[in-house]
Amino acid sequence: MSFEAFFLPADSAPGGQRFCLFHPPRHGAARGAIVYVHPFAEEMNKSRRMAALQSRALAEAGYAVLQIDLLGCGDSSGDFGDATWQAWVDDAVHACRWLQTRTSAPLWLWGLRAGCLVAADAARHLNEPSQLLLWQPATSGKLVLQQFLRLKVAADMLAGQAKGAIQALHAELAAGQAIEVAGYTISAELASGLERATLHPCDRVRRVEWIELSTRADAELLPASASAVGQWQTAGSTVTSQVVGGTSFWQTSEIEEAPALLAATMAALEEAVSA
Repeated sequence: MSFEAFFLPADSAPGGQRFCLFHPPRHGAARGAIVYVHPFAEEMNKSRRMAALQSRALAEAGYAVLQIDLLGCGDSSGDFGDATWQAWVDDAVHACRWLQTRTSAPLWLWGLRAGCLVAADAARHLNEPSQLLLWQPATSGKLVLQQFLRLKVAADMLAGQAKGAIQALHAELAAGQAIEVAGYTISAELASGLERATLHPCDRVRRVEWIELSTRADAELLPASASAVGQWQTAGSTVTSQVVGGTSFWQTSEIEEAPALLAATMAALEEAVSA
């Protein structure tokens, strides 16, 4: 499978380069232009295989796909501690602009977990309509941050130092100080932006494909997800939602695959393109 690995010069502060993988459509003109926005911190590494498998399948089906490592992530410039929420949104927008120089096909932003929040924020900054492909979307950045801070609390519990840990971390961030959690340095700017991020509707988004995973055969959308889907539909976006079988590969100890998610994604896009 052919792809192009390259460094994309950033067009906003703090500059540097962003590592990208471009998967061109295998045959003919692109049916869609898709920018992948990875999840937060270690979830990015756990998800690399699934992102690669889906990107290759999409390219084989005729889509142009661009994967980008955001500022301070993966092989891109900077350290994780350099990242801010706005810089990540700017990176996603820049990736869309680059991909649009390669094809005029309809634009999709594809996010996983907290990457869905970045993708939706980027869609608000685009001048043209776009569509969203959301894998297990986080509907609240505040909840993402809270769950991440609990990793620090868990480590402190093992050391007998958990009392008041969450409050202390929030106090440090509020004072403009960076904190270290599970090997990742989180700047106050990134934490603040993440905490404010929500998956609220955007009038520039025409269609949303919302896919969640569960190991339960009778699973339904999470309550927060069902509420968010209703808000997007009320705002005028066409939203298709579903739950498919599979493990939470972004947080498993070993690298896992979710074949049903790959198949559901292809089917959802096929339906969207033909609609």
